Amino acid sequence: MQTCRYRSLALLGGVFLVAQTLQAQYASEIIQYTPGSGGAPGFNDPASALGEPSRITPGQFGGPVDPFSPAYLNSQLVSIGAGGSLTVRFSQPVLNDPAHPAGLDFQIFGGAGFIITNAFDENFNFIGTPATDGSLFGAQTGETRVSVSADGTTFFTLNPALAPAIEALFPMDGSGDFTRPVDPSLTYASFAGLTLEGIRALYAGSGGGTGYDLAWAQDLNGQPVNLSSVQYLRVEVLTGKAELDGFSLIAVPEPPVWALLGSGVLWLGRRLRGTRS
Repeated sequence: MQTCRYRSLALLGGVFLVAQTLQAQYASEIIQYTPGSGGAPGFNDPASALGEPSRITPGQFGGPVDPFSPAYLNSQLVSIGAGGSLTVRFSQPVLNDPAHPAGLDFQIFGGAGFIITNAFDENFNFIGTPATDGSLFGAQTGETRVSVSADGTTFFTLNPALAPAIEALFPMDGSGDFTRPVDPSLTYASFAGLTLEGIRALYAGSGGGTGYDLAWAQDLNGQPVNLSSVQYLRVEVLTGKAELDGFSLIAVPEPPVWALLGSGVLWLGRRLRGTRS
């Protein structure tokens, strides 16, 4: 009985370690939110951008989030209008690591989706398998700025000539990995004529999102800044508006879950042996 109890505790320790590791991949704290003007009415809860981005939209008209069906509820998205901003903090550092896929270090997720171009029948059902021409609905309007900080006080703007629009490519896919970026060389034209199956093939297991590289950081004079890591991200909307679902760091592929569970079991086992000795 005693051994069985220790094993159960060890397993719980492993599960806890896995949960902590997964949760740390997403923004964990709102530092500041200014709604701005012209944002979507009612979409003013910044906590909507914390934690894992949406995989399912709840409710009668909800369902799985995919590139054709993005999140749309005010419990999933926060809106930022002109002159507004959102600053978040990660519980662990976002590393500037060239070994990350495509050299990208973090992602921002919005509410845009691919437009389905199929015609409707008399019952308003799509004719044929839904496909897109690569254009988007719900995409960002206007101009935005993304900044990063290691200490939450001094922020550096990512070079706007390199940083992509925050709510454009690539629409979210709740079945994918939010910490894996889509190949940034893909364009709108890359998705023309594709069904959901084809889009997911190009996503290659990614959950979508727009990727950013900390190497794009620059000072007020436009000179590059060498940042090894940051913990704070800020999105500012200069004109227009944008809706955000979440933020994630990008990491070198993690060990499989069973390995993390094993680490938790080993850690707790050592603690228990130390207690009994």
